[in-house]
Amino acid sequence: MEAGDPKLEHEHTVEAIQKRISHVEHSYLRDWIYGGIDGTITTFAVVSGVAGAGLSPAIVLILGFANLVADGFSMAASNFLGTRAEHDDYENLRAIERRHIEIAPEGEREEVRQIYSNKGFSGDELETAVNLITANKDRWVNTMLMEEYGLPAQVRSPKKAAASTFTAFAVCGFIPLIPYLFTKRYDFLISAVLTGVVFFIIGSLKSRWTNSSWYRSGSETFVIGGLAASLAYGVGVLLKGLSV
Repeated sequence: MEAGDPKLEHEHTVEAIQKRISHVEHSYLRDWIYGGIDGTITTFAVVSGVAGAGLSPAIVLILGFANLVADGFSMAASNFLGTRAEHDDYENLRAIERRHIEIAPEGEREEVRQIYSNKGFSGDELETAVNLITANKDRWVNTMLMEEYGLPAQVRSPKKAAASTFTAFAVCGFIPLIPYLFTKRYDFLISAVLTGVVFFIIGSLKSRWTNSSWYRSGSETFVIGGLAASLAYGVGVLLKGLSV
């Protein structure tokens, strides 16, 4: 059966299709990955900079937790405001389209006609499609938002986007600090290893939603994170030398 085909990402039974279409949910994967990678990089950058400067491990914890709270909140707030701006723009365009339909309905009908003509509709089929879409104003507006502006049927939640970013930032950013809480030897080495593992895991998980292999995606994230950490460590060493 098609529903059990291991090559398909979801089932295509009538019931499964109805459930999938009627419960469309936005993905906040981008927000989670963005927050997770940034949290890990910035926190380990603090660890690397302090280690490179040869400062006390207590400073790692102070600066590390300060980074988790301040930078994590800053990222979440920025994502909230950015996503809300997208939401406001969406509502503004909706109001514009609704006004255009009220003022110049024939012009808007012609836009629908040309849109579906470019999709291959013609003759009676084209006029039927135009009539069906323009018979309901909400459907008409939604069609114009998607076809004319390339917008989704629904916009993402600013609160969920911000929460995803902050949660991932705090969880992943906390990991480089763990050795400094529970160990007294080789804390920087252990932190570096744990951070590398987090980078690789985040990249590997990301591959589930891309065409890249898990190994390639994980390695790419690992390398980018390693470069950022190396730069921070180098700056710490440089500042240590200047302070002498």
